[in-house]
Amino acid sequence: MNELNGLNAGANLFIGKDVKFGKNCLIGCNVVIHDGTVIGDDVRIDDNTVIGKGLMKSPNSAMTKDIDLPPAKIGNGVLIGSGVVIYAGAEIGDKVLIADQAAVQFGVSIGEMTIIGRGVLVESKCSIGKKCKIESNAYITALSVIDDYCFIAPCVATSNDNFVGRSKERFKYFKGVTIKRGGRIGVNATILPGIIIGEDAMVAAGALVTKDVPAGKIYAGVPAKEFGDVPEDQLLKNDL
Repeated sequence: MNELNGLNAGANLFIGKDVKFGKNCLIGCNVVIHDGTVIGDDVRIDDNTVIGKGLMKSPNSAMTKDIDLPPAKIGNGVLIGSGVVIYAGAEIGDKVLIADQAAVQFGVSIGEMTIIGRGVLVESKCSIGKKCKIESNAYITALSVIDDYCFIAPCVATSNDNFVGRSKERFKYFKGVTIKRGGRIGVNATILPGIIIGEDAMVAAGALVTKDVPAGKIYAGVPAKEFGDVPEDQLLKNDL
């Protein structure tokens, strides 16, 4: 039994079992919403998007196990673009924007008013805080933690595997990146597994980050080294 609440929907909408819609939702054409998904009030979902997708598991997958996932949950006022895929087990906070062709995998939580840009991939079991901006084509590796008010520029790449896909030992050491409150990453930077970017730290464009970045510092280069302090007027406390 589905609760539709006056749903405004385009052609070829597929709704699974026990899906719940809040009020005033607008759904485009060719959208698929899987069993149990919970969608809040005033949500817009554009054409060709899939919500609540099940797992895809390769026999040699390091991350994906045979588990039962809870339904996807979409908060109030969320905007979801065209061609987006959101897996079961994802929780999207209020007023989040997920742009065209982005993907959000299982076990991901995204805080209120965060922006996920076009073509961004957020892999499984990531936590993203509120009011973050993750720009187009960024790759957020599994098991990463991004705190509130962080900025990640286009084409940033993160990693969780120091063994580069070889050796069974790697399964013991998988760890994503951590970006503390207000951390910023410049365009096309690469962050290696387990790295911690401190509060209000800044990683310059094109940097290769191989060690932790202290709070309030700027790191630049290949490999990245300390360049100086983040200017006082750029600290998060002066931008809230």
